[in-house]
Amino acid sequence: MSTATTVLHDEHHAHYQPGIMRWLTTTNHKDIGTMYLTFALIMFMVGGAMILAVRAELFQPGLQFLKPEFFNQLIGIHALVMIFAALMPAATGFANWMLPLMIGAPDMALPRLNNWGFWLLPPAAILLTLPFTLALFGIGDGALATGWTFYAPLSVQGGIGVDFAIFAVHLLGISSVMGSINIIVTIFNMRAPGMTMMKLPLFAWGWLITAFLLIATIPVLAGAVTMLLTDRHFGTHFFNAAGGGDPILFQHLFWFFGHPEVYILLLPVWGFIPHILSAFSRKPIYGYKAQVYSFWAIGILSVVVWAHHFLTAGMPVPALLYFMYSTMSISVPLAVLFFCWIATMWKGSMSFETPMLFATGWIILFGIGGLTGLVLADVAADAQYHHTYFVVAHFHYTLFAGGMMGIMAGVYYWLPKMTGHMYNETLGKLHFWLTAIAFNITFIPQFFLGLAGMPRRIPDYALQFAEFNMISSIGAFILGLSQLIMVYNIVSCVRGGKKATDKPWEGAQGLEWTLPSPPPYHSFTEQPVVE
Repeated sequence: MSTATTVLHDEHHAHYQPGIMRWLTTTNHKDIGTMYLTFALIMFMVGGAMILAVRAELFQPGLQFLKPEFFNQLIGIHALVMIFAALMPAATGFANWMLPLMIGAPDMALPRLNNWGFWLLPPAAILLTLPFTLALFGIGDGALATGWTFYAPLSVQGGIGVDFAIFAVHLLGISSVMGSINIIVTIFNMRAPGMTMMKLPLFAWGWLITAFLLIATIPVLAGAVTMLLTDRHFGTHFFNAAGGGDPILFQHLFWFFGHPEVYILLLPVWGFIPHILSAFSRKPIYGYKAQVYSFWAIGILSVVVWAHHFLTAGMPVPALLYFMYSTMSISVPLAVLFFCWIATMWKGSMSFETPMLFATGWIILFGIGGLTGLVLADVAADAQYHHTYFVVAHFHYTLFAGGMMGIMAGVYYWLPKMTGHMYNETLGKLHFWLTAIAFNITFIPQFFLGLAGMPRRIPDYALQFAEFNMISSIGAFILGLSQLIMVYNIVSCVRGGKKATDKPWEGAQGLEWTLPSPPPYHSFTEQPVVE
């Protein structure tokens, strides 16, 4: 590292403008991280409100509150909002906030690109949700109604909501690629002296592989939705069977992005969960190298297994066998990760503050998601389970329990460092127990509904499914309302409270805990040296 990068000389960083201009023009990684996390929290609540309307409709058989077409729109936009506007920005917010602190860098490598990457998100969120408002004024027929997957031929024939969603996905994709380039350059070029690649925090490794996956797959999604746009408006027939196109081609292109996207959402969480387990077990992270190699194995395998999402689409038997076995092979490096997480806690001096509660609950619930995924990877079994509520339950155990509850663990772990104040521990624990219990009340019945044959994305259903749907809807409302506890706790913590020490968790390790709480506006004027 040259002395030019060791000491910060960038004059435009020295002071920030007061008021709103600070946030509009900031290039400071902590400010941008705060905006990402705030945006993610808002969109998490918006996406949650959408699905609560869906669960209210499904509380009893028959059509109660929602027209079927509006029901479908809510489901599709809920998924897009939760994935692209809540989970991904939350993970990116942690990357912006914590990566420079964890690797001893003064800031992200490309700070102006960083600012631009964030400010693409609010217009994208508006594009996703605006068709709902336009429909009230008689413009268009509402939002995207094809499910979040945009499947042709429905998306070729759909209304203007599809076009809005296509442009939103382009903006979200550009933002993700810009953020990924920034993270890769930062990790490779701005590490503290002495921090070799195999001394990187696991969170940095998780995000590095995530960034490569985003750069590899986002352009494929962009190409697919652009082809869809030309099918809709310019007379091409890429996916329109009536013109000689192939709807299954769209599924291949979409899921070449869509399956790595699962790991894009999970790898950052897998990166910081071991730090939390280590801190509250008061033991070093077990199997650091094994976890790094497993991250790489999962990253590589994730881009060669995409077609298990449509095993029932009529592929030839050799392709079915290939995608079945390659999908199951991901369970090997993932099993290594589970072993390392449990071994980190084994015989540790554990205490169960809120971050540790979320981390240990996360291991159990995410494990259920992984095991039910193995069932769906089996070609013969998938013929029964595909497109039923079994799939809905599986991916919520993976993406809500494995993704969002992991993010919640990170929020409680780093909130004292970010704000300089301690949150209310009693409320944090209440939030965990309500979330964990309500989550299981919501989604365990959906496994049974799927096994009984109830298809997903339908607003009405047979009487035989009524009881499990009622239980699931009750759980969903408890789950949604319990998130208000987290919002209150975060806001209270930001506004004040008990002062946090520089290292509020006794067992925490890493460069970020050597700084004051909250860290100064410019974290390191001189880079630390890692021994």
